[in-house]
Amino acid sequence: MADGKPIIFSGIQPTGAKHLGNFIGAIRQYVTGQDRGDPAIFCVVDLHSISVPYDPEDLRERVLDTAAILLAAGLDPERCIFFRQADVREHTEMTWYLSAVTSHGDLDRMTQFKEKTGSARELASSALFYYPVLMAADVLVYRGQEVPVGEDQRQHVELMREIARRFNARFGETLVVPELVLPKVGARIMDLQEPERKMSTTGGTPQGTVLVLDDEKAIRKKVGSAVTDSGREVRAAPDKPGVTNLIDILAVARGTGREEIEREFDGVGYGDFKAAVADGVVELLAPVRERYEEIRPDEAALEATLAAGAEKARAIASVTVADVRERMGFG
Repeated sequence: MADGKPIIFSGIQPTGAKHLGNFIGAIRQYVTGQDRGDPAIFCVVDLHSISVPYDPEDLRERVLDTAAILLAAGLDPERCIFFRQADVREHTEMTWYLSAVTSHGDLDRMTQFKEKTGSARELASSALFYYPVLMAADVLVYRGQEVPVGEDQRQHVELMREIARRFNARFGETLVVPELVLPKVGARIMDLQEPERKMSTTGGTPQGTVLVLDDEKAIRKKVGSAVTDSGREVRAAPDKPGVTNLIDILAVARGTGREEIEREFDGVGYGDFKAAVADGVVELLAPVRERYEEIRPDEAALEATLAAGAEKARAIASVTVADVRERMGFG
């Protein structure tokens, strides 16, 4: 930490089109955090993508798609370190070292693995089971102090904290125990059609998932058909998950709190409220979509940006790996 600034690390998968939940829960945190970290390190985690069936050519395209979205959202390679995970091999090396202090029981308790595999757990790849150890390596190899992610990653961050503590207890103080950082509002954006489930391009509904690259017409249609409830009161409450979700979305879009939204729409019907939410989302995402269309065609520039970031990342990660190897008795 220099001048009181923390080392920040977070990564985003290139699988699936990026949606509003990704944008609010992760991407916006990256953009606002890049001047707060020293350094702020952000990564397209393509290694995580091979834990499920995939097409190699599609993966390459998705990595560039995701990189372009992050840059379009405001990530600046001059103000942060931005790279592709697989370009820094210290991530995979660190994963194996951390396996020495990670038990099978730790991984077996991960709810996300259970949710993704369901009744087909025996057929799931070992990479999917081992995913949390790679995620721990992603952060610990940079001695990251803050991890800005969505609420759904809380359990994984708790495990990486425990892995760091165990390593230090067994081999001596080497790794930093990171802190989870969640958005104050919108940490978990839900599906507009099934508001009991988080928004997702893999497990959600197409009509309930607002994509970052959706045009204005698509956004207004999806928000307009969002599930609410039988009442008319615009209020955040456990028994009003659909309305609560829309309140959170509008609060994020406007940079305000739930209370302000509730006061503004007190006594107003859901139709007007949804129209305001749609306005807010359109205004939030339109500049990103427009900038993406400028950035994405220049694949050479995207590759150059990722390569330059990987060189900076490797300079930091290699020091940690050398320390870990020495502590563990290698070399």
